Amino acid sequence: MSATRAGYLVIPCLLLLSLILAWQPNAQAAVVNASQAAELKNRFRIDHMVDHLTLVIQRSYGSAPVVVILPDGSKWYSNRHPQTVKWVDGIAADMIYIEKPMPGPWQLLGSVVEGSTIKKISALDIAVQPLPQPLYQGERLKVTARLLGDNLTIRMPGLEYMVEWTARFASEHLPTDDNFATGTIIVGAYKDNGELLDEAPDDGIFTGSHNLQQPTGHYVLNVTARNNIFEREYVMPFALSPQPITVKMVPNSDPLKGIWQIQLTVDESVVKLAETHFEFDLVGPAGLLLPITLQTMTSADQILYLPKVTEFGSYRVKGSAVSTTVDGREIVLNLPEMFFNLVEPPAPPPSVEELAEKAAIQAEIEEKVAKDDAMFWIITINGVLFFVGIIGLVIWRKKQTLAKAMAAAEERLKQNPVNEDKPKDSILESVDLDDIDLSMPDDKN
Repeated sequence: MSATRAGYLVIPCLLLLSLILAWQPNAQAAVVNASQAAELKNRFRIDHMVDHLTLVIQRSYGSAPVVVILPDGSKWYSNRHPQTVKWVDGIAADMIYIEKPMPGPWQLLGSVVEGSTIKKISALDIAVQPLPQPLYQGERLKVTARLLGDNLTIRMPGLEYMVEWTARFASEHLPTDDNFATGTIIVGAYKDNGELLDEAPDDGIFTGSHNLQQPTGHYVLNVTARNNIFEREYVMPFALSPQPITVKMVPNSDPLKGIWQIQLTVDESVVKLAETHFEFDLVGPAGLLLPITLQTMTSADQILYLPKVTEFGSYRVKGSAVSTTVDGREIVLNLPEMFFNLVEPPAPPPSVEELAEKAAIQAEIEEKVAKDDAMFWIITINGVLFFVGIIGLVIWRKKQTLAKAMAAAEERLKQNPVNEDKPKDSILESVDLDDIDLSMPDDKN
């Protein structure tokens, strides 16, 4: 084989080999772009033309804040740094704002996530999705916002814990509006946690669900994103309009009956009747929870009959409506709650026989009470008289005994005369009455 022909064969083989190596997934060779090459081993460079920047550093979850080493070898910590530096340390990231950074090579010490890049941001801003118009009272609304670094969305785990989002409505105080006396209201926040209306956690898209159960009228939306490093604000005037769908509980002509109905009214100049659907929940006593749906509206004014209820007590009807505006926007409305009571009918009046029986029972009770009272007083009075008689008898017996003792003493004096000069009273006093037995029986002789 000639050298020329050999050269023709070698060149295609080399090209084929290079293509195979380039497409081989486990090839050891890799290409590193310039922006990442400057940040290998947690090192990066800041040039002399940078007036200020914000470093966003992703680290391992729960790890300590990084240590920043400056070109001159000095160190910054999250709790010890110059006053011109602002530092926010989160669960999984650090955000550091630096005024007039020192040009040269910088280094980070810490548990920086492998494969992550150190974001050097010169300008921080927020992008907030505007509110749609018209916006309706009670509407369930999903809105989003993003944190921008140099006009690019910042995305990293733990960013939600480092930025506080707040949404407020401020009334414009127009005399013709229902919200004339309303001040500034906090209506929600934006979260990037994959819960409620947020689609995925840590994707850089913060989702909000504002509370639109506010008086209608003209407002100013104020969205702020802030932490110790920065604060950004988004302002938008808007109008909150009345719902194009109204529901009303029809007064029941007979509140003792268990059949109730709801009046549904749809404004066809605002929403499409064919694409308007209702869903209600009937909540009542004894744990009643009954779903009710209406998929097809036959007219703009329609009556919805509720299922018959039998348990006496209070009932609550809560629901929502989904529809499409004439402009093609899909809306979900939270409808106002409605209430009604199923009253227990009064008991029928008693019959003549029942009244007679009741009177007889009452008379029997009164007679028994009278007998019990009479017996009580008879026993009480007899007991008192018995004790009084015993006491009187004892006193009478003692007086009789004392009289007989005195008579016996006088009889002894007559039989045994004494000196006449001694008074009779003295003689009687000489008799020791303690020696007389007052309890001795009467002398039968």
